[in-house]
This record gives sequence, structure tokens and C-alpha cells, in this order.
Amino acid sequence: MLITLLFVALLAFYVAWNLGANDVANAMGTSVGSKAVTLKQALIIAGVLEFTGAVLFGHEVTETLATKIANPALFAATPQIFVVGMVTVLISCGIWLQIATSRGLPVSSSHAVVGAIAGFSWVALGVNAIDWSSIGLITIGWILTPLISGAIAALLYSQIKHWILDQPNQVVQLQEWIPWLSTALLGVFGVIVLPSLTEPLTNFVIEQVGFTIPSHDIPLLTGAVAAVGLTIISWRQLEQTKEVFFTPQSPVPSPHCPLSPEGAPSSPVPSPVERLFARFQLLSACFVAFAHGSNDVGNAIAPLAAIVYINRTGSVPTDGITIPLWILILGGAGIVGGLAVWGKKVIATIGENIIALQPSSGFCAELATATTILIASRLGLPVSTSHALVGGVVGIGLVQNFKSIKFQTLKGIAAAWLITIPVSAALSAAIFSITQILLF
Repeated sequence: MLITLLFVALLAFYVAWNLGANDVANAMGTSVGSKAVTLKQALIIAGVLEFTGAVLFGHEVTETLATKIANPALFAATPQIFVVGMVTVLISCGIWLQIATSRGLPVSSSHAVVGAIAGFSWVALGVNAIDWSSIGLITIGWILTPLISGAIAALLYSQIKHWILDQPNQVVQLQEWIPWLSTALLGVFGVIVLPSLTEPLTNFVIEQVGFTIPSHDIPLLTGAVAAVGLTIISWRQLEQTKEVFFTPQSPVPSPHCPLSPEGAPSSPVPSPVERLFARFQLLSACFVAFAHGSNDVGNAIAPLAAIVYINRTGSVPTDGITIPLWILILGGAGIVGGLAVWGKKVIATIGENIIALQPSSGFCAELATATTILIASRLGLPVSTSHALVGGVVGIGLVQNFKSIKFQTLKGIAAAWLITIPVSAALSAAIFSITQILLF
């Protein structure tokens, strides 16, 4: 059994590796595409935050996907078949994610896992073993996620474009908008991350100090202080940028001019407004990376956790699974390794090959992505971060210029989305069938 566990652990690492290579673009693709950060900086930042999110908060993904797609009670009498099924899930997901990544296609690791579980369950116990209502919800998520994200991104970017980018006095307009942008950014991401981060402090205040407070008070206070702090820092940075770009020697030394004067330091981001948006976008990308590491690591390690549970108890898990720390570290390390070695292609697809992005538009795409995921999680709909981000980027393209969207890239992405579940299901069914013949 030790050899089996070692083999399964390597498979989980392999899936996490491919997951990191493919899904890191969700956090960093638009930041690299808009030149807010270099590819090397993006890989380092995403690596640290993805690993931190996976190790610190990956335990929240305790309920294995196996309990949602297939009925584990049906495997109660034959846990060894369930173990073999989970192994085939890891193999099929790893293979499909690697194929998609090699072609630069952003796909949903959640859908790959769902398809693989459905595939082996069908072969093992028949079509009735699959929870078709869950598959139906995922299909709804396919349709709604890019549409909602695209609509939010288009609305947000159209307002920024109208009130800031298209104004003759961009810098002055941005100064007025900074508090609202700070609140929007930290509000959306704060709802995702802050409750988990501040939960230990809330528990300490309640249990040790004896002061009873509502669970949302500390996250709200933290978010408010952070928003005020970000506003003040951003105002100072904008003033410093103005001093660099608009010197007395400049032919147009006025904050009303959106372009840098001749002789100003060269920068991949040409205007002070876009330079500030680049900082906002980097912060939003950090939150996405952290949230992704804490949520999606379960796609790689839940099957391993289920097998470890069976090895320890001799029974199939029917409820949530407590994931040991070493499994979380394994998953986090796999994600970081994959994004560092193979993450470049998918980053290029999302960041550069759909539309040309500036930091202002990239910021809107990431904020729309986070908002969509937050709404979906509140409604209990399983969604894909990849779908949300692509939808957000396309929504911005529609506001900028319909003809600027590279529809050839979108065709490839859509095709990969459509075939993820059937391909992973077919792979899993085939591998499970062969394994069943050889072992049983």
C-alpha cells in the first residue's frame, strides 16, 4: 500500500503541475499582457501566492469532488474499485490538462475532474451512478460565467473609459476616482479572502478576550482600513508620477496631458494614469492567485486525500475529508512548479492573443472575473475562473473595438471548453476499463 500511496502522490503532483501551468493565466495573464509586470515577475508573484493560498486555506476544499458527481455510498462494499477510479481520475485529468497547456488553451480543471469522475463511475456502476443534476449545473455555469463576466467588465471599463481615459484631464479625473476604485478592488477581493484570513483573529477575540462580535465585523474593518490606506498611497504615487512625467522643461507640463513628454523615462506603460492602473492590476492579480491556490488545489489533491482516507479507515468517505498538511504542501508545490515551467503559453493566449490590453482594461477584466466567481459561489453554481477571465477580456474588446477581438483564438478556446468533460470522461473510462481487466 505504501508503494501505491507513493504512486498516487506522484500522480496528484503531476495533476497539480498541469493545473498550475494552465490556471496561472487566470491570475497573471492579463497583467503580463498589459505589461503591468514581466513574465518572470508574474511567475514569482503567482508562485508565492498560489502556494500560500494552497497550504494555508486549501483545507477548505475538504469535500472531495467524488461526493458530488458519483455516489460514494455505492462503492462502500468495494473501496478498492473506488481507489482505482480515483487513480484513473488523476491520470486522465493530468493528461488532458497537459495537452491543453501545450496548445496554449485555458481549460477548466474542475470540469476535467468532473468528467473523469463521471467516466469511471459510468463504467464501474452504470449511468445511474452519476449525479446528472451536478453535470447540469456545470453546463449552466459554462453558459453564464463568460456572459456575466463579460457584461461586468464591459460596464466597468466603459465607465473608466468615459470618465477617465477619454477626458482631457485624465490625471485630475483619476484622483477623484481613486477612492472608488480602491473600495471596489478591496471590496470584491476582500469578500473572497478576508473572512478566511481574519477568522483566527475573530475566534481569538471571542474565545480568549470574551468579547462577542459578529463574524463579519473584523473583515469589514480590515477592508475599510485597507481601502483608505490604498487610496492615500495611490494619491501619493500619482503625484510622484506627475512630477516625473510633467517637468517644467516639458513642452506640455500640465496634468491635463495624457501622454508623457519627450525625454521622460522610458516605460512599458506610457502614461501616469496607466502606470497607476498597473499597480491596481497587480494587486488584483495577487488576490486572484491567492484565491485560486486556496480553491483549485482541491482538484488535484482531493482524489489523493480520498485514497489516503480509505487507506487509514478502510472505508469510502461519504462526507467531507480533512486534508493532511503534507498533501496541501504537495499540491501547492506542484502548482508552483507547473506555472514556472509550463505557464508561459496559456499566459500568452489570455494576455496577448485575444485583444491588446492596457493596465486599465486588464484591471477591469480581473475585477469582473472576481465578481463573477463571488456571485456564482453565493448562488452555489460551479464555475471556471478561465471562463470568467476570457469572458471579461472579450467584454472589454467589445467596448474598445469589436474588430480588435481575435476570434480565431476564441474558437480554439471555446472548442477546448466544449470537449473538456467528454474527453476527460472518455480517457477515464478507457483507463479504468483497462485497469479493471488487468487487476480484477
